[in-house]
Amino acid sequence: MNIVVNEELKAYIEPLTPQEHESLERSILAEGCRDALVLWGDVLVDGHNRYGICQKHGLPFKTVQNPRFQSLEDVHLWMIEQHLGRRSVSDFQRGVLALRQREILAARRARAQATDDVPPTGAADTPAEPVPAPEPQPLKSREDIAKAARLSSSQVVLIEKIQKQAAPEVVAAVKAGAISINAAAAVASLPEEEQKAVAQAGVDELKQAAKRVREAKRKPRAEAPAAPPDEAMAPATGKEGGADELQALRRRVAELEAENAALREQLQALQAPGGTAPF
Repeated sequence: MNIVVNEELKAYIEPLTPQEHESLERSILAEGCRDALVLWGDVLVDGHNRYGICQKHGLPFKTVQNPRFQSLEDVHLWMIEQHLGRRSVSDFQRGVLALRQREILAARRARAQATDDVPPTGAADTPAEPVPAPEPQPLKSREDIAKAARLSSSQVVLIEKIQKQAAPEVVAAVKAGAISINAAAAVASLPEEEQKAVAQAGVDELKQAAKRVREAKRKPRAEAPAAPPDEAMAPATGKEGGADELQALRRRVAELEAENAALREQLQALQAPGGTAPF
């Protein structure tokens, strides 16, 4: 059988880590290749690692055709669906796959809408085409993406930020599981050159950089200077109007204090022996 390995399809899904590949190889050597390789004609769609291991050790394997593939997009969507359901796929990888799925489905809807606007031409009788694979549900919102990837909406936001802003070295670190999604998104806030520098310094420096970014965001704003007493006491109706009212209140307080002083003098005069109130 002539099996064609399409390098673009092989690289479409994140490769296994060396440890995962070693574990798979031990399993196949012990139990054989239990799962059939999925083909699209002669093109290998699923099972690149199994195929490579079987070729290396001269082991037999089975193949199965998927007759519903009509385009490379169908293949991509099928691959995404398969990997979204696998437990071995990391949170970051599932988020990336769900975002890819959204892009493919959105492009398909746009093309379908454009096709609907064009009247059909040609003969009415056309050859029967293969039954297409069921179309995945459209991912119209961030919540839809999160549900497809089994993530929270906030995680999807962080993954989008990493894809848009993170330097390749930071993306590689989060793909490898060296740093978390939260840490990678924090580092992605830095200028690209600074991201590359901390990534080259190692995982510990990446984590420290993420910590510094998060602490800087949590740092409270400097307190505003206290307002002068006149302004602090002024009513909210306006600075000038409040100052006028404050001056009037001060004058009234001074008048009341003078009246109190006069009353105290009268009281002392009455209390003195033989004193009389000054009228």
